[in-house]
Amino acid sequence: MHANPSSRDERPRAEDAPITAGDLAGRLEGLIPIGLSERGTNRLAWTPEDRRAQMWFMEQAAGVGLRAERDPAGNLWALPPGDGPWWVVASHLDTVRDGGRLDGALGVAAGFAIARASSSPIAVVSFADEEGARFNTPTFGSRWLTGRLDVADVLQRTDEHGVELRQAFEAAGLTAEGLGQASAGLDRVLGVIELHIDQSLDVDASGQPAGIVTALASRLRMSADIIGRADHSGTTRRGERADALAAGARLIVAALDLAPDDPDFMVTASRIIVEPNAATTIPARVRLWLDARSPEREQLVDWQQALEALAQDVARRGGVELRLDVASQGPGVAFDLGVNAALREASERLGHPAPAVVCFAGHDAGIVAPHRPAGMVLVRNATGVSHSPAEHVELEDAAYAANVVLTAVERLISVAP
Repeated sequence: MHANPSSRDERPRAEDAPITAGDLAGRLEGLIPIGLSERGTNRLAWTPEDRRAQMWFMEQAAGVGLRAERDPAGNLWALPPGDGPWWVVASHLDTVRDGGRLDGALGVAAGFAIARASSSPIAVVSFADEEGARFNTPTFGSRWLTGRLDVADVLQRTDEHGVELRQAFEAAGLTAEGLGQASAGLDRVLGVIELHIDQSLDVDASGQPAGIVTALASRLRMSADIIGRADHSGTTRRGERADALAAGARLIVAALDLAPDDPDFMVTASRIIVEPNAATTIPARVRLWLDARSPEREQLVDWQQALEALAQDVARRGGVELRLDVASQGPGVAFDLGVNAALREASERLGHPAPAVVCFAGHDAGIVAPHRPAGMVLVRNATGVSHSPAEHVELEDAAYAANVVLTAVERLISVAP
């Protein structure tokens, strides 16, 4: 379903609103060039680009009269005077490899605009390593904040260059000992709202500039490690091979074929590494990752069990060793009804009633939601493209979404006991 062109082109008029497109553009001006190249934006966690983004955050905090801090997990906090707790507007500054300019960054920039425009104290947070692109550690900072991070596991993970996360983490000025300590950061938080670009066409289909997320879908990421045997591709008969890549291809096709006939059940072969990756050599080892998502957690469980059973047949047929593991999973989460009501009321008051949508991506707000009232607002994306340099939203729409969050947070603060 798509909106008609006239509704898509009808942008919210924000001349009299506290937050404007120009405000957001001015804040993003210093951030967007960091890590930007012809291939896209690269601000991976614990890199020099990540450090430059942190400096931008510190400057933004000072500009709106907030004190900036970095906690033991690398989360960045911009805090009002006093000890809190506060309502928080949060997102992230890291990107996927060759990603887009606005994913995460827009939410942090909007957070500072909201904090400046509000008559009430509001904190801004940039969660560390939300994407997990370098070490496969998604929602790193929010999981640490909520006590869900397996510290021993993540510290030993390596990137494609063999660098351990522990090394990168300590090179960024943080310590493994600090990461191992329990966080008291949630004591600062009354609730969290995250503003983000829509990573689908769902909001655009409504013809409205922003949508309210009622829930995050369940997610499951499986990793497969397939061990075969390297041999000459021209002299080794098919029956004599232990071809790891052929087995990996069968596993990928099986994962797709096992998905139920449901448009909201999505399976992606998201990454593959082949060794030795030579033109005349039979692949000896393959590592690949499979990503599955559904609003119904039971569907994911059934799919996983079927895939695990079929993987043994793939290994037997290919004469390879195959290990299938759960790399990460999220059970799905419903956002707070009171927060959603405040966001809905704000959108109606501002003239563009926001549709309710389910989001299939993972977000920090979803990690915090079981512990504090939380919500999300998605900004219309006319192409649905994200995690790509082609991603784009109109800043007029983003400013409207920021004004919705501002209005809703001030309402939530006013009715707080």
